[in-house]
Amino acid sequence: MESNIYRLIAEDGLARRGEIKTQHGKFQTPAFMPVGTYGAVKALSPRILEDLEAEIILSNTYHLMERPGVDIIKAHGGLHNFMGWNSPILTDSGGYQVFSLSKKRTITDEGVQFFSLLNGDKRYLTPESCMQLQLDYGVDIAMVLDECTPYPIAEDAAKKSMQLSLRWADRCRKAFKTENASLFGIVQGGVFNNLREDSLGELIEINFEGYAIGGLSVGEPKEDMIRVVNHIAPMMPTEKPRYLMGVGTPLDIVKAVEAGIDMFDCVIPTRHARNGYLYTSKGIVKIRNSENKNNLEPLDLDCTCYTCSNFSRSYLHHLDKTKEMLGSTLQTIHNLHYYLSLMRNLRVSIEKGTLQTFINKFEAAWNNADSPNIVK
Repeated sequence: MESNIYRLIAEDGLARRGEIKTQHGKFQTPAFMPVGTYGAVKALSPRILEDLEAEIILSNTYHLMERPGVDIIKAHGGLHNFMGWNSPILTDSGGYQVFSLSKKRTITDEGVQFFSLLNGDKRYLTPESCMQLQLDYGVDIAMVLDECTPYPIAEDAAKKSMQLSLRWADRCRKAFKTENASLFGIVQGGVFNNLREDSLGELIEINFEGYAIGGLSVGEPKEDMIRVVNHIAPMMPTEKPRYLMGVGTPLDIVKAVEAGIDMFDCVIPTRHARNGYLYTSKGIVKIRNSENKNNLEPLDLDCTCYTCSNFSRSYLHHLDKTKEMLGSTLQTIHNLHYYLSLMRNLRVSIEKGTLQTFINKFEAAWNNADSPNIVK
């Protein structure tokens, strides 16, 4: 894949409005990627995602390796055909899942040995096998294999882990041989600015089509996450995409866009939807609360999504209480509409040079003490 997949359209301060091209089309940035871990965004069909104007989704290398297995995906001609999605797909390398889900694992320079959560079988994941899996899936953007460190972690241990991830990144680059997809490097280094700088510098030397910030939102204080993003994002190459992995809340995303980040993914909108936490222009509505039982108004009077255009809070409350599957679908539609609309509004604000005005209004709404807008 040619190295320059990113086109800068407008800037407002450090914030960027751009476009990224792939073999399955272009997508606009700042972009939010709905998470379809197993090749499906929970509760939604690809047609619904298209109606929501989602332009790219994220799936997970590790989980797809476990189920259905790479051979079945290859038999379908790749992940796009398997799941009926014709737009771009990014796959996380699976490193985070290996390190967070597998209780017994052995990490060496060669790679990681762990045991399947499905049947206990011994598995191996190396930089080379991780790249081959993503090539076999036929995705548009692949991620290098990296080690995810916990919080808290001592600086020496974070440095050792970061250096291992850099050695793996170099091997990933050498193994990822294709003209049809892009490979992104992942900046590691915990909450230590100097380690983040070292990691980014080495990754730039290796030369990737884009760069991601990994290892955040893993338990560190919010202030540390924001500090690291604000420090490292402006140092990332201006001519290539910048991706903040696994983040986050709407307020997190707004602050990261302000710092110059282009791409985001997070399970928050879909997971919270299934648990009855719904994002609105006035804060979060907890649809399970009894106050919604007899409320005939839409979820959000300012929202134009299918859910708010057709159904009341009372109906959504009823669906949730009776555990009807339609409830998860309607609530996921709403939350993703909220997130994707937020990204569109951020793009328009950057183009118009009014981002700070938008942020001020957004923060005022979300910091309103009368709005139940903080969900743990």
